[in-house]
Amino acid sequence: MTDILDELHWRGLVAQTTDEAALRSALAEGPVTYYVGFDPTAQSLHVGHMVQLLTMRRLQLAGHRPLALVGGATGLIGDPRPTTERSMQSRDVVAGWVERIRAQIQPFLEFEGPVAARMVNNLDWTGAMSAVDFLRDVGKHFRVGTMLSKDIVARRLRSDEGISYTEFSYQVLQGMDFRELYERHGCTLQLGGNDQWGNLLSGVELIRKTDGTAVHAMTTPLITKADGSKMGKSEGGALWLDPELTSPYAFYQYWVNTADADVVKYLKVFTFRTREEIEALELAVAERPFAREAQRALAGDLTTLVHGQGATDAVVAASQALFGKGELGALDAGTLGSAVAELPSTSARAGDLVVDAFVGSGLVASKAAARRAIAEGGAYVNNVKVTSEEAVFEPTDLLHGRHAVLRRGKRTLAVVVAD
Repeated sequence: MTDILDELHWRGLVAQTTDEAALRSALAEGPVTYYVGFDPTAQSLHVGHMVQLLTMRRLQLAGHRPLALVGGATGLIGDPRPTTERSMQSRDVVAGWVERIRAQIQPFLEFEGPVAARMVNNLDWTGAMSAVDFLRDVGKHFRVGTMLSKDIVARRLRSDEGISYTEFSYQVLQGMDFRELYERHGCTLQLGGNDQWGNLLSGVELIRKTDGTAVHAMTTPLITKADGSKMGKSEGGALWLDPELTSPYAFYQYWVNTADADVVKYLKVFTFRTREEIEALELAVAERPFAREAQRALAGDLTTLVHGQGATDAVVAASQALFGKGELGALDAGTLGSAVAELPSTSARAGDLVVDAFVGSGLVASKAAARRAIAEGGAYVNNVKVTSEEAVFEPTDLLHGRHAVLRRGKRTLAVVVAD
C-alpha cells in the first residue's frame, strides 16, 4: 500500500478526522509534520500508548516528520478523567517521569535523517507565561459554552465530584500546544486517541482563529477486546512498558493468551507485519487454532519492540523450559522469577520432602496422591522425574537459591519458594 491513510484504515487505526480529503491530499504532498502528546501522569507508559507510538512510526516510515511531546506542563495538571479528579504530583516527580517517558519513546522513532523525529516539552513555552498573558493571549479565543460541551467535561459536570477549574482548563493548554508547534515547527497534524477528540479540536480551532490556517486532527479508536472489555488490563492492573512494572515474561504471556477473536485485529494495530503475513496468520487461526501461531507471532513481535530481541528469546526459553522443553537452570534469576510469579506456590527448604511440597502447593490433594503421581512417573522437580517417595529437596534443586519448579503430568505447574 502506497497511501499511508489507506494503510491506517486497513489496520483499523482511523476513528475521526477533521477533513479526510484535505488530510489525504496533505499526506500525499508531504512531508507533514505531526505530533502526539504524552502526559507524564505515571512513571511509565502503558500498552495503550503503543497505539499512538506505532502510528507515529508508520507515518514516519511513510515520509512524514514526528514530534513527540512529553508534557512537562500538562503533566502537572493531568487530562480530566471520566469520574474523579487526578492527584497532583510534585514538580520534581513530574520532571523525573518526563525523563523516563522520553527514554521509552526514543526507540520507537528515528531521530536522524530527512524526517528526523524531535522530542519537545510544553513546559518550554508555558513555564514562564504569566496567568495574565495566558488569559489575554490564549484564553480569549475559547468560548465557555464550547468547552462545556466537550464530552469529558459534560460527564464530569454530571458526576458528584464535578470538575475543577484546573482540569477544565486542560483543553486550553492542549490547544496552545498545537499552536506553538505549528508556529515553531510547522506542525499541521495532531494525533490522539478517540477520547481526545475534543482536546484535538481545541488546537485546530485556536490555529484557525489566530493564524487563519486550516490544520488537521486525527484520532485512533480505543482498542477493546471482542467482549467489549478494555484491552491492556491484566490481573495485576495496567500492562506497563517499564520492565520493572510489567516483566517481559508477563508482557509476552499477556499477548500469547490473546483470544482468537482478537488476535488478527491486534496484529494489524500493534505489528508491522504486511497484509499478506497477517492474512496467512488469520488463515492459521481458522484452520489450526490449537497451534496459536498468530498469538505467538503477536507476542514475539510486541515483546521485541518493547524489550528487545534478547528479552524475547529469554521469555520463549522460559516458557519452553517450564514444560520440560529446556533447561530451567539455564534461565537467569529475573526471568525465572517472572516465569513462576503467578504459579501456585509453597515454601520449603533443602531436606524437606518433595511429597509435602506437592501437597502444600495444591498440585495434589494428599500425600497418597503425591506418592501415586511419583509411582506413575508423573511428578517432576525442575523437569527431572521424581523416582522415590522419600525424595527430598537438595540445595541444588533451589535454582538461584530460591525457586524449584514442580510439575504434575505434562502441564500442571507449581513453584517452591525457599523460606
